[in-house]
Amino acid sequence: MLGFFIPYTRLCFYICIVIISDDSMTFTQLEYILALDAARQFTTAAEHCFVTQPTLSMQIQKLEEELGVIIFDRSKQPVVPTEAGKEIIAQAKNILLQRNVLQELVQNKKGVLTGELKLGIIPTLAPYLLPLFLQSFSLKYDQVKLVISEMTTDMIIHALKDGSIDAGILVTPLQQRSITEHVLFYEELMAYVSKNNTLYQKSYVLAGDIDPNKLWLLEEGHCFRSQIENLCELRKMSRTGSYLDFETGSIETLRRMVDLNDGITILPELATLDMPGRQLQLIRRFKKPPPMREVSIAVHRDDIKKRLIDALKRTILDVLPEKIRKNKTSNIVPIV
Repeated sequence: MLGFFIPYTRLCFYICIVIISDDSMTFTQLEYILALDAARQFTTAAEHCFVTQPTLSMQIQKLEEELGVIIFDRSKQPVVPTEAGKEIIAQAKNILLQRNVLQELVQNKKGVLTGELKLGIIPTLAPYLLPLFLQSFSLKYDQVKLVISEMTTDMIIHALKDGSIDAGILVTPLQQRSITEHVLFYEELMAYVSKNNTLYQKSYVLAGDIDPNKLWLLEEGHCFRSQIENLCELRKMSRTGSYLDFETGSIETLRRMVDLNDGITILPELATLDMPGRQLQLIRRFKKPPPMREVSIAVHRDDIKKRLIDALKRTILDVLPEKIRKNKTSNIVPIV
């Protein structure tokens, strides 16, 4: 019998959860209600949990029957937690968090690196950083399951705080007191210019050289867009052109727009590593000291899965190109 004592709430019946048999509450059921709370749709929550929708629905209903409380109001679409359900969901988060602490403690005592690491990563890093370290990590730590999701910075911050991911790889500093940042590397920002643009004739560029009406940017909500706006001081300039009205979440799309049209975009250094020679000819560096972005692993709780996160950090640092490892911390462009 495994018991977890929960802080007192007005739900007096919900004092202790006892996991004792197939007829009693399980960790899986708690994971299901957290997934449904996040998705607010049974189908989406079931896909997230890798089960069928009827299975997830049946287990949540079984939990409600056991507790004698309705956790979700199904008469509304999307579904929403009831008032009692909100308290149960909050306690479920605490229970699963403490389970993770216990599992990490046991693994530390055994000296074995195993388990699951849920990782969020921003879209401007994912296509360039993941291919560098995934195979190496999987070969070295074959008992660790990585679960990776592409998320915006705001989504990662929220997911870290609610415990739905263990760590995030993103651009920092975040200015979030509850989140700890472990810096991985500094990445140079570079201009990518069309042959039809006047900047193509220059060896180096200044931020003031960039015409904001010729600049292709990511859509709102991406921290990389915020950095470029700060770098080029776009908030102080006119935006009368049509380029800033184009919306995309892909750096590769921006690069193609420059290739096929006039204009400029800004690329992070990792995005230039696999470029063919004809595209490298379109790269223009900024005058020294070059602008940089700081990339870190962020966690909400340092004591959760620390050994797994440390192993991930070591693997990433081992596979980084030497130039990036040697980048300096000066001239970091803010993201806010």
